[in-house]
Amino acid sequence: MVRYALAIFTSAFLLFGVQPLAGRYALPWYGGTPAVWTACMLFFQAALLAGYAYAHGVASRLRPRTQALLHLGLLSVAVAALAARAFWTGSPLAPGDGWRPGVDDHQPVLRLMGMLAVTLGLPFFVLSTTGPLLQSWFARARPGRSPYVLYALSNAGSLLALLGYPFLVEPWVGRGAQAWGWAVGFGLFVVLVLACARDVLSRTTEAQASVPEVPSPVPGAPVEAPVEAPVDAAADAPRPGVARTLKWLGLSMCASVLLLATTNKLSQDVAAGPFLWVMPLAVYLVTFILAFSRESFYLRGPYSVALIAAVALVSYAQKEGPTLGLGWQVLFHAFALFTGAMVCHGELFRLRPAPRHLSAFYLWVSVGGVLGGVFVNLVAPALFTVYWEHPLSLGACCAVSLAGMMRRPPEEKRMARVQRTLRGAMLVLVAVNLGLLVSGAQGRVRFSERNFFGMVQVLEQGRNNPKQHQYTLRHGAITHGWQYIEPSRRNAWTSYYTPQSGLGLALAEQRRWRRALGLPTELRVGMLGLGVGGSAALMEAGDQLRFYEINPVIIALAQGQGGYFSYLKDSVAKTEVVEGDARISLEQELEHGQPQAFDVLALDVFSSDAIPVHLLTHEAVALYRKHLAPHGVLALHISNQHLDLVPISVTHASAFGMSSTLVITETKDDTLASIWIILSPDREFAWGPTFTRSLSYVRRLALHGEPDYAWTDERSSVLQALRGPKIPRDSVTEKIRDAVAPTPPVAQPASP
Repeated sequence: MVRYALAIFTSAFLLFGVQPLAGRYALPWYGGTPAVWTACMLFFQAALLAGYAYAHGVASRLRPRTQALLHLGLLSVAVAALAARAFWTGSPLAPGDGWRPGVDDHQPVLRLMGMLAVTLGLPFFVLSTTGPLLQSWFARARPGRSPYVLYALSNAGSLLALLGYPFLVEPWVGRGAQAWGWAVGFGLFVVLVLACARDVLSRTTEAQASVPEVPSPVPGAPVEAPVEAPVDAAADAPRPGVARTLKWLGLSMCASVLLLATTNKLSQDVAAGPFLWVMPLAVYLVTFILAFSRESFYLRGPYSVALIAAVALVSYAQKEGPTLGLGWQVLFHAFALFTGAMVCHGELFRLRPAPRHLSAFYLWVSVGGVLGGVFVNLVAPALFTVYWEHPLSLGACCAVSLAGMMRRPPEEKRMARVQRTLRGAMLVLVAVNLGLLVSGAQGRVRFSERNFFGMVQVLEQGRNNPKQHQYTLRHGAITHGWQYIEPSRRNAWTSYYTPQSGLGLALAEQRRWRRALGLPTELRVGMLGLGVGGSAALMEAGDQLRFYEINPVIIALAQGQGGYFSYLKDSVAKTEVVEGDARISLEQELEHGQPQAFDVLALDVFSSDAIPVHLLTHEAVALYRKHLAPHGVLALHISNQHLDLVPISVTHASAFGMSSTLVITETKDDTLASIWIILSPDREFAWGPTFTRSLSYVRRLALHGEPDYAWTDERSSVLQALRGPKIPRDSVTEKIRDAVAPTPPVAQPASP
């Protein structure tokens, strides 16, 4: 028993532990968007389905000795593949640079899945076969003992890997060390499977009968559980028909869509990363464990009431948007995912067939999970211009619950019928309310499109007030700039790009210094992130403004598509746009010997309200510095409802010997609240009159002692930067203090 228990526990731990690591490797190359994880999940679901199909076919068609030899051969090939990758690339799991997407790559989902298949596919496939196959071996080798205790160990390994990764692994262990640690674990797993295979070969005979197979816990497929004998458990029970099979597919697909849509919703407003990936997956796994353990764990009445409350809470969260605290958002969406998935999986378990047809049942349920991934990644972006899959999946869960309650039990009392009808009516009302809430702003939407990089909308606002009549760009739930329609206000400073914002002050101070030194005041400016192009309004004649933008939809709108925005066309500066991930583009420019020598380089890259982490690491800041002129400055826009990025920014400044200045602007008139950090190689930069006379809150910061943490490509976690829902004005840690004015005093250039 011990060897089987260790092998199954290790396989489940490795299976779920490698998934967030693979996502972390993919994030920097694909824009750091939430869609990266859903695409990864599609690959994992497909690979797990293939693994289950393999285990089912091998266990049901081959003799035990042949099974063991075949599987050992497959393990040998997987080990050889890992060793070859480690030898040729220096890491058993890291993808090579050849997998970086190009500007003309318009199929990121397929390319990402191809990358995962090449780097991780075979070992992951082998792990996915372990649960059902080894439990089959155990049952054959020891027919008098129940294999179901192995089910609990498999679940424990899965949950431990999921919950331990963001808290115990990601903040403290680099990606490279994680990859090698996983490879060592895989080697241990192979040794344990070899011990199990030897036991099978020594204890079983070819004449022993096979046993029904059930799968291990996987996304989109039910976990193995002790299956109570269903009513139709006769040995000659008929094969389930098409209608019943379609119900299996529909229920499993609905739960899978809800899982991925919930993950997307949480990730787009904070930051895409394992911290917000594993929670929905863990909740989803728990619903499978409960629903498929015994039928009594799912009661239609209580879960229908819980689902009503969950949809109401999600409606409230949708109405409040990112201003609602992260803790409440996670709690509300986790509750909705739990109740919705529990309804689907509970009804699914009630529709299970006779034991002789369990293999087909689990296989079709796995297919339904994969179809959910296909819908979210490929169908929904082509079908919808907004994220309708989340409210639709919740509405579908309500419909499933309603259909279950409409099945009148025998001898039902009148009061029970009344209560059932009221619950059904409330389910319909809350589902309709959620849909209306999501579509409430559609009357103002003039343009809407979504792709791999998110949802982009243009809203028309203030139609009854010519002075306020404007087109507003929204990415997800966050405003990313606007432009007035009235000709006299067409080039007005708005949103985060006003003279009093951090970017505006950095530009003004650079001009003041150059003017005082008798140098031309024309600036070369780089902007990572385009939006509506509102930063172009801060430019002057002779300036050069170079944008880096990954989303082709944003580029088309800023360049005038639809006639909504014209900042780029109207700017007095020379503007150009580079399409592609900003970091990859800057790296390629250096490779071609083209440092840009920016006087100001601004980081203003958001996916909804989330800042892609890979653009704010130590290595990213080192790259930016190589593109700066001798006295060039970095302007980092770090506004975020849930993350305090000031300590990270000041840590980078300290590491590179740069001064750091915090600029906080409040919402007033055409200005939106924003937080900028200005990093300069000159200690005197922020002590001049441009900053000291500013109407914004300006604070010069310095790091004392060693930082508590730093974000690098190898190790970074949003868990380290979490804060409460309010944005504090003095957003600093104990190790950050006010910087001391330069001494001896540095003579400031005379003001013009």
